[in-house]
Order: sequence, then structure tokens, then C-alpha cells
Amino acid sequence: MDRAIERAEAEAQTYASETTWPPDRVTEYLGLVQAYALFDEPVDGAEVFSLMRTSDLPPTAYLDRFFDTGQERRRDVDEPAEPD
Repeated sequence: MDRAIERAEAEAQTYASETTWPPDRVTEYLGLVQAYALFDEPVDGAEVFSLMRTSDLPPTAYLDRFFDTGQERRRDVDEPAEPD
């Protein structure tokens, strides 16, 4: 999981720095990546999920609005998994 997150962070930073579309907007990596433990081995470099959204919200408000609503089923990598 840690390696997947490291790779996602690097890819997001590179993508944001190289993206020029739409031309009137700045693409910014906000420091959030998500990972999911797959049951099967993925093909190296396969993209399972990606999302970009145009927004006029400031970064923190954007993350709060779309990714930290309080309804997510998630945990931080450093948190222990809850028992089933």
C-alpha cells in the first residue's frame, strides 16, 4: 500500500506540473491520493481510478467538499484496520 501511494503521489505531481488543459486553469496537486488493496495482481502501471475536476474552490474547501464529507469509508494508512 505504501509503495502504491508513493507512486500515485509522484505521478500526480508530474501530471499536474505538465498539464496545460484547460488553458485558462492551473492544474494543482492537492496532496491527496487514495489507494485500494486489490484482490488480484494488477498489471504494472495500470490505472484503476483517476479523477480530475474543475473548481473555483480554494484547495482546503475543495477537499472538504468532495473528499472529506464525513460519509467516507476510509482510514489513513497509518491507522490500524478495524476488525470485520
